[in-house]
Amino acid sequence: MADACEPAGPHPGSLTGQGYAQAVNYADLSPQQILDALDSVGQRGDGRILQLNSYENRVFQVMLEDGGAVVAKFYRPGRWSDAQILEEHAFALELATAEVPVVPPLVLLGHDSAGATHLQGQPPTLATLQKSPGDDSPPHRFAVAARCAGRQPELDDPAVLRQIGRFIGRLHAVGRRQPFAHRHVMDARHDGERAQRLLLQGGFVTDAERPAWEAACQHALAATVAAFDALQPLATLRLHGDCHPGNVLWRQTGDAAGPHMVDLDDAMQGPAVQDLWMLVSGDRHTMAAQLNTLLEGYEQFSDFDDRERALIEPLRTLRMLRHSAWLAERWGDPTFPLHFPYFGTPAYWSQQTTQLREQLEAMEA
Repeated sequence: MADACEPAGPHPGSLTGQGYAQAVNYADLSPQQILDALDSVGQRGDGRILQLNSYENRVFQVMLEDGGAVVAKFYRPGRWSDAQILEEHAFALELATAEVPVVPPLVLLGHDSAGATHLQGQPPTLATLQKSPGDDSPPHRFAVAARCAGRQPELDDPAVLRQIGRFIGRLHAVGRRQPFAHRHVMDARHDGERAQRLLLQGGFVTDAERPAWEAACQHALAATVAAFDALQPLATLRLHGDCHPGNVLWRQTGDAAGPHMVDLDDAMQGPAVQDLWMLVSGDRHTMAAQLNTLLEGYEQFSDFDDRERALIEPLRTLRMLRHSAWLAERWGDPTFPLHFPYFGTPAYWSQQTTQLREQLEAMEA
């Protein structure tokens, strides 16, 4: 069982943020400051805090004096603008109103007469801790959600796949109502070239491996962009954006049994298949069969453009590139060298070159 507001796992969507200084300091985010922050928005903790597994933000389960529990997410400074966070929150609230099983942010109540927090949103869902005079570091922004327990779904069960398909179809039916105004819009060329440029210009690719990796990257990225160009015009909608199995919580009992989403941190505008392709795996035949099963449920609530099947391997390629760039962009955070010691080694780039070549073959098949 997992109690989490932000399930563990890489977040290549992080590259769609606003950019920030590489050194991110959470050292001043003490247990007492976390409790004070929650108290200032109407959530009084009893002192018990558990840090949850999250690379991108800092996420804590906090037990409350009334016997309940909440999850507080302190956003990585500079990743998203306030407008982007609030648009994510509004989407989650819209989904919850439509009875799509997501865990939306709680409405915050300003209880701090000293003005230690600033609330934003209609209703207010985002709080910003005010800094002390003379402190020029980025302020901590946070949101609070109900705790939601679950586990990863059993994707080898066709009934589970159909139910997840229905869930994503319902999510997408809401997502099609209107576009995002502030969140990232997926652009294969822009996103891929930005990742490639960051890795090369930042000197992250080791010298001996650079020529082979750069050539493989260039060819794979060109094939990816060509695949997207061939499907234009391509409809887009508001998406979860990072819908891999670790980001789907499966609940077993009660009225809420089935799949849930607990975090929309990577919500974006993109093609529908972006929220489907990471749920299938195996060889081409197996993936096609799994996608068919997902779509049996999905198409009960949303139409699917069958041409988007051709984007599965291009999207996998794009994710590979953005994952490497995600690690590079956050290398100044001490958490990343600790948890990803293999990144940047000659063996890492040799492996990436091989995988990019394999992706090129898969896209050309």
